[in-house]
Amino acid sequence: MSVLHSVLIPENQRRSLDELRDRLDLSSGDSKAKQSAYWIMLVLSAVIAISGVIGDSTATVIGAMIVAPLSIPILGVALGVTTGRRSVIVRSTVLLIAGVLLVVTLGFLFAQLLPNPSNVLTNSQVAGRTSPKLMDLTAALATGVVAAVAMTRRDVSDVLPGVAVAISLVPPLGVVGVCLGSDSPGLAVGALILFGSNVVALILTAMTVFTLAGYPGESPAPAGQKHRRTYTLLAAALIAVAVPMSVNSLNTLWAHQISDATRAWLGTGGQVQDVTLQSSTATITVLGPAVLPPTDDLQRSVDSLVPWHPRVVVVHVVGGRTEVER
Repeated sequence: MSVLHSVLIPENQRRSLDELRDRLDLSSGDSKAKQSAYWIMLVLSAVIAISGVIGDSTATVIGAMIVAPLSIPILGVALGVTTGRRSVIVRSTVLLIAGVLLVVTLGFLFAQLLPNPSNVLTNSQVAGRTSPKLMDLTAALATGVVAAVAMTRRDVSDVLPGVAVAISLVPPLGVVGVCLGSDSPGLAVGALILFGSNVVALILTAMTVFTLAGYPGESPAPAGQKHRRTYTLLAAALIAVAVPMSVNSLNTLWAHQISDATRAWLGTGGQVQDVTLQSSTATITVLGPAVLPPTDDLQRSVDSLVPWHPRVVVVHVVGGRTEVER
């Protein structure tokens, strides 16, 4: 453990517990300045993120990620749990919940200003955050380690903007608000799962890094059994968000396989435009000639791919593509 500690966080670069608490506890030191900066930056990052989501602008959303300070109270919760400081946990949790409500509310209000908010639901910024995959959780876990190490080491603080981009916090909340404002609670739940998975991953990995760094030993407050219970609770939360993300990952994989099977079924006379796998139905939109091959053959192919044998519905668009010669 000491070798891992020395490699991960060299003693000469390690911040003291007081330094770390000053960075993550917004109620310590000059609390008024810290909290005013937090709320100003959070409001601005939310406006930027929501504007990027509505305008389908990846560059704008990335800009919001860099500005967003929402990781501070999340890491503050991890520090409070690790060192057994209940006051830090409570203050950081209150800041986090208030920040979440603020961003979601702003997203909801922005959606009310749109002439047709449902049009936003099909853009890439919304679609990419309402159906989180298992790889999103894997990335969040790795990013959480980087964030915690960057906080504890003096020589790697310059990686924090990259961490902010990698761990998506404010944009999913903006999507939650926009989807709620567009009367799409189902999509809002998907974005909320993405945010929740990132929060749990950040707290769990930060607690691990802070423990390896030896901060519990510097704190007079005992963690003990409560510390272990917290790890158990966070692990359960991680599993809870991992289940729907795993289902989404499998659905995406099966949709790709169904698309390949449909192309083979169509042959050279048609084209697959879209595949949607929901519950017990696989909806396949195809562009092809007026007469298609027997759908029983496609049903058998899908049955061999998907374990629960969903009913295949083919949406047939009659037509084809014509290449214009130059």
